Amino acid sequence: MRPLILIPCYDPGPRIETTVRDALAHVEGLPVWVVDDGSGRATRERLARLATEYERVQVLHHETNQGKGAAILTGIRAAQQAGFTHALTLDADGQHPSERIPAFIAAAEEQADALILGRPVFSADAPALRVHGRKVSNFWANLETVWAGIGDSLFGMRVYPIDDLIAEMEGTRWMRRFDFDPEAAVRLVWRGVTPVNVDAPVQYFDAEHNGVSHFRYGRDNRLLIWMHLRLLAGWLPRLPTLLLRRLRMKRR
Repeated sequence: MRPLILIPCYDPGPRIETTVRDALAHVEGLPVWVVDDGSGRATRERLARLATEYERVQVLHHETNQGKGAAILTGIRAAQQAGFTHALTLDADGQHPSERIPAFIAAAEEQADALILGRPVFSADAPALRVHGRKVSNFWANLETVWAGIGDSLFGMRVYPIDDLIAEMEGTRWMRRFDFDPEAAVRLVWRGVTPVNVDAPVQYFDAEHNGVSHFRYGRDNRLLIWMHLRLLAGWLPRLPTLLLRRLRMKRR
């Protein structure tokens, strides 16, 4: 197993520097790659400084914004070519707890062929819309995988087996934008990759604390609805196989 940390970003503001530095501080020797998804000048300058300051930091660039999934695909393709086997993904906005990185890596080392999924632990001040809204996507993701064990379909802190993720992404034209996280989880389970859930506390930052969010409620929820409709269409022919797999798991 040869892992790296992969951070897709699009104009995250000063928070990207904290995210990268925290990731470096909590792992020894692990490379941190940032995929800049068409950010503006300020972000590029921040990333250039980080790459100059830290030998372990590498920055890849998209000239135009293509979406989170597209940024991750660029990163894992380059990582595969460089000989890496697993990618731990972090959001650039600092919501994911870097202190939990060792636990995620340890879980992946224990089950190298599994998908390590972050299961968010929300604080009392977490936005209610985010906390309760994700329950809808979680329900559909679990239905589409016959309750195979996806603890949370939207949380982006995960460890992916790179070969499996590339194979799934290159087999579809989707999974390139905000729909990436839930569709990646569902399709990898369809592929036979076992999901393993690891708890991770979530921290939300407002604008006063350099928080930046590109989430758009109407646009992104329409994208999720369309994604689940597509997945349901693919779920039906897979249903006998998925049910048989679940039956075998219960017998173990």
